[in-house]
Amino acid sequence: MDSPTTTLRLDKWLWAARFYKTRSLAADEIGKGRVSVNGQVAKPSRELRIDDLVELRQPQGVRTVAVRGISAVRGPAPVAQALYEETPDSIAARAKAAEARRLAAEPALSIEQGRPTKRDRRELQRTQVEWQRWSASVDDEP
Repeated sequence: MDSPTTTLRLDKWLWAARFYKTRSLAADEIGKGRVSVNGQVAKPSRELRIDDLVELRQPQGVRTVAVRGISAVRGPAPVAQALYEETPDSIAARAKAAEARRLAAEPALSIEQGRPTKRDRRELQRTQVEWQRWSASVDDEP
């Protein structure tokens, strides 16, 4: 079994803690600036230590976690969840965002009318004024 380490690359830790499915996905997200450590933008090779604060910008919202364990091995979900602890502020912000999404209007309801049917298109063609093509090369008198 591996000896316990005190530091680990950020991309490896994010993969082991199951924030990203692969290490390369974790490195891509870090490279895009969506992950910061202790308030600073990080690189994939950044050495992570216990008690560091990692901020992840994900589609569900910003998530801030404190590192509670270091592991280079991707284990089952309960083991991975023991590697970090989400801050109370982060939990509250994610709950508030989820509630706002739940109470928001359904986007499909804002569409008053869908794509016109064949019948609708023919009706539009009958009611439209004769359309003339305009060209910049034709000189019309002002």
